[in-house]
Amino acid sequence: MKSIYKHFIIAFAVLAIAGCKKLDIAPTDRFSDLTFWTVDVNVTNALNNNYSLLYNSSLYFEPEALSDNAYSPSGDLNLIASGNATSLTAKFAGDWASYYRTIKSVNIFLANVDQNKTLPQATITRMKAENQFMRAFALFNLSKWYGDVPLPDHDLTPEEAQVIPRTSKAAVSDFIISQLEAAIPNLPSKDQLPASENGRITKGAALALQMRTLLYQGNKMAEVVAVCEKLINNQATYGTYSLASSYSALFSDPATNKNNNESILSLQYVPTVRTWQNFWDFAPRTVGGRVSNMAPTQELVDDYIMLNGRGIKEAGSGYVESNPYVNRDPRLTATVVYDRYTWVNANNTTKTIYIRPGSDPVQPGLDEYSPGSQSASATGYYWRKYFDPIALSSFVSGNNLHLFRYAEVLLTYAEAKNSLGQMDAAVWTKTIGALRQRAGFTEAGALNFPAGDLTAIIRRERRAELAMEGLRVDDIRRWKVAEVTMNGYAHGARFAADQSVDGGYIRTQQRKFNPQRDYLWAVPSGETSLNKNLTQNPGYQ
Repeated sequence: MKSIYKHFIIAFAVLAIAGCKKLDIAPTDRFSDLTFWTVDVNVTNALNNNYSLLYNSSLYFEPEALSDNAYSPSGDLNLIASGNATSLTAKFAGDWASYYRTIKSVNIFLANVDQNKTLPQATITRMKAENQFMRAFALFNLSKWYGDVPLPDHDLTPEEAQVIPRTSKAAVSDFIISQLEAAIPNLPSKDQLPASENGRITKGAALALQMRTLLYQGNKMAEVVAVCEKLINNQATYGTYSLASSYSALFSDPATNKNNNESILSLQYVPTVRTWQNFWDFAPRTVGGRVSNMAPTQELVDDYIMLNGRGIKEAGSGYVESNPYVNRDPRLTATVVYDRYTWVNANNTTKTIYIRPGSDPVQPGLDEYSPGSQSASATGYYWRKYFDPIALSSFVSGNNLHLFRYAEVLLTYAEAKNSLGQMDAAVWTKTIGALRQRAGFTEAGALNFPAGDLTAIIRRERRAELAMEGLRVDDIRRWKVAEVTMNGYAHGARFAADQSVDGGYIRTQQRKFNPQRDYLWAVPSGETSLNKNLTQNPGYQ
């Protein structure tokens, strides 16, 4: 089978022949519903099309701006983060439509693929399992954002689509788990996957989605532990996973990004064939960035610990506010661009990024922070994570985006074990300790099993490790802390002209989060108009 790098859009021919005596006679000059699925290449193309619908770079990055990790001045992201979204907000409708488009295409595939009698049965069975995962992933995202959602477990007729009611989030989650359980035996392990099939769904990917689904339910931590232990301890069955040797290389080095044992499932890209370009609006303008469409916040920067393992506000941390970026978690430098950052170019030359106003010794007017400028970061920070050194012009990148990786398994295992009162030095060493060692920590204070609030430590570790991967917004919502983290100003670096306000840290957006409403998105008004059985979430009209 060809690599899923190449995706095809399928056109289903609809035949209407007036006056025919037999209306089920298939045409001989083109495909029809009666013949399309009997052709092997059509089935393969249909599968590849569904992979192309699975997720995209905007769905991957945009959630960061809906959390306390990032600020975006743009449209709906700004509207949602400020608490001003309504049932008419376009992103609510767009994401809803995107996920249901995937489910529709999957259901068509599952309803028709058995018409094919020439592909090996094992091949068809595997394809069905891959589609079960895709539908489960779409339903997971729908229920995560909207709560109770319609659950189309088959290809709906137009009449059914206009009356299908919402299914409870708990029942949707049960369906997701059952679909993944059914799919796992029919999927290959990572180790059985040839290089030409990189990016196809495996047993490990199905387990990772099962893990995330159970984790987000909040009350099934013992089950979360059991799933994690399959991935950690039973790699002969589910695939060999381990941490990549370099954190930054996992996202930015093309060779490591494409070939590593940490990725469980990644969105597959390749230069000129399938690419993404979001980084053009994340990078500093002095290295080719266009506008700053999403910038890291001071709140994110502050959560990176010191090399001795202490938070910046803890006694004995050694943190110096006037020199804030030294002796910090190395993942900060791998993720965020700050004032006087040493930017490494593709040819290994370096450039100092001057951000603080007036700090550029040669051209003070070209400093990266300029209040009110659309092209400059509103927070005084930019992104480095996912920089592609071999990107095409305007940061058009062929690097993969990691949907699930082994680091998340270790973080989830630590969180679940801790919630059950089972966190100890052994668990710490193979989870948080291993992640910190890979990041570059060497001091015992950072690597050894700590005293103190383990819940806070694990949550902070999760934030630092997974920043810019779209998961922070999920975490603050499932922990029910969004009304704290998303109320008040999002801040930037300490560049404000008035140092008496907020200690001189830039104020960007005043955010509002209503816990009685904003833990769920609105069901799009267009959908409730078409289907009178769709109820609306509380607080929306």
